[in-house]
Amino acid sequence: MSVQEIDRGRGRIAVETVGAGPLVVCVPGMGESRASFRHLAPGLVAAGHRVAMMDLRGHGDSSADFDAYDDPAAASDVLAVIDALGGGPATVVGNSMGAAAAVLAAAERPAAVSRLVLIGPFVRDHGSAASRLLLRVLLARPWGAAVWRGYYGSLFGERRPADHDEHVSRALALLRRPGRWRAFQATTRTSHAPAEAALSEVSAATLVIMGDRDRDFPDPEAEAGWVADALRGRYRMIAGAGHYPMAEQADAALAAMLPFLTPEANHG
Repeated sequence: MSVQEIDRGRGRIAVETVGAGPLVVCVPGMGESRASFRHLAPGLVAAGHRVAMMDLRGHGDSSADFDAYDDPAAASDVLAVIDALGGGPATVVGNSMGAAAAVLAAAERPAAVSRLVLIGPFVRDHGSAASRLLLRVLLARPWGAAVWRGYYGSLFGERRPADHDEHVSRALALLRRPGRWRAFQATTRTSHAPAEAALSEVSAATLVIMGDRDRDFPDPEAEAGWVADALRGRYRMIAGAGHYPMAEQADAALAAMLPFLTPEANHG
């Protein structure tokens, strides 16, 4: 296992790589770090994959000195990671906001991204403009960290791994490091409209994985179906899982993913 920093001009992106074989790049969601894939990576490595888990800008061990924290910026980082690790084609596993970055990367450079696994994906904006503005205002106030702590803690489903409490504590602590809360606030202003506009341009085979208790969506299965249809892919629901199935129920997530990742699989 190795951790490297990829120079992106205004800052650096931290990437942890383990295993050997076809490249799988894992992209976490807003407020999370690469550790959200800690239980998924061993199964992917055991199945013969090289797994690269990256931190978003301003998150985890990546720099917080960037001038952009939106989906297109994250997509450019995904492609930079793929290039730094020898080029594609790669599978990109994107959770939450990371799914939007994965979609944009696949649309921009089809030769670099052969497959997409989108977990609890935000690839379009949800809620009214007023509700999104209210969230940003609440997070910008002095009590913003407490608001996020409460909401983040509610995103997990019924089953949680033994190290869940430790992971949540560390995820929140990472956001308290210098410059990180400012970067996080900038990330909350992201619109997923560019990702939605790019859906029709994606040719990569796509699997959508959604927890049926994902409170970020009024109807998780309807959203999973919509995203899968838009990308001409398929979806799998994980019973009892929330917004982070790969961390909450890694075995179930792997059971859905591994057949999809085999070269001979029929992705039609």
